[in-house]
Amino acid sequence: MALKKYKPITAGTRWRIGNAYAEITTDKPEKSLLEPLKKTGGRNAQGRRSMRYIGGGHKRHYRIIDFKRDKHNIEATVVSIEYDPNRTAFIALLQYADGEKRYILAPQGLQVGAKVIAGDDVAPEIGNALQMKHMPLGTNIHNIEMQPGQGGKLARSAGASAQLANKEEKYAVLKMPSGELRKVLINCYATVGVVSNSDHNLQTAGKAGVNRWKGIRPRVRGVAMNPVDHPMGGGEGKASGGHPRSRTGKYAKGEKTRTKGKASDKLIIQRRDGKKLTK
Repeated sequence: MALKKYKPITAGTRWRIGNAYAEITTDKPEKSLLEPLKKTGGRNAQGRRSMRYIGGGHKRHYRIIDFKRDKHNIEATVVSIEYDPNRTAFIALLQYADGEKRYILAPQGLQVGAKVIAGDDVAPEIGNALQMKHMPLGTNIHNIEMQPGQGGKLARSAGASAQLANKEEKYAVLKMPSGELRKVLINCYATVGVVSNSDHNLQTAGKAGVNRWKGIRPRVRGVAMNPVDHPMGGGEGKASGGHPRSRTGKYAKGEKTRTKGKASDKLIIQRRDGKKLTK
């Protein structure tokens, strides 16, 4: 993807680095695949605020994405590559041979007019979806199922991909984007390729208003509050708040948050920090 550096004609554009959207081919979404997206403002069904720092934001429609890729052995043509305001990755509109249209996460390098297909006996090429047992070792994959038929759960954000490192009896060993080595059932479906928009993390907002467009309100630092409002609040002058912690007193840095003895521990071979889990 290409990034766009803005000329500093205003304070907000001085540091702004945006997306040039070079891969996008249309700005009009497929109407049949849109759903309304209602704003909550962080309020629950009783109208009480249950989540802080949410409100405003640009109006959006939800794009229905096919994470399951369950239309097997029917070839589809890529009609367009589109922007999706609900996710960091771009999406691709497919038109199947029988006329049906579906959105999928667009892999890097997928072009308009390309043919993609999902099924058990398809080639492991970019955009194709198949079971991991039919893929060669070293393949970069995304939109990976954790249970057969469940739909893709892993490696779905911009630039993400896992690598098929090994195959065991009923498990595939994946090197995750975090560096973790873990097992996933080998008959789960995944899509070949790396998710598009890989330079997303290099963008710079440039001004606070960009977050307001996203529906994110300003966040107040704990050290700027009073002692009654936050464990890190209070003190004379610009006093430090002590050890970083949450509003409820839980340590925010360094404390392990994973549940001990979690069932999926047996599927994790090596953690992202390089340590092997003790069995």
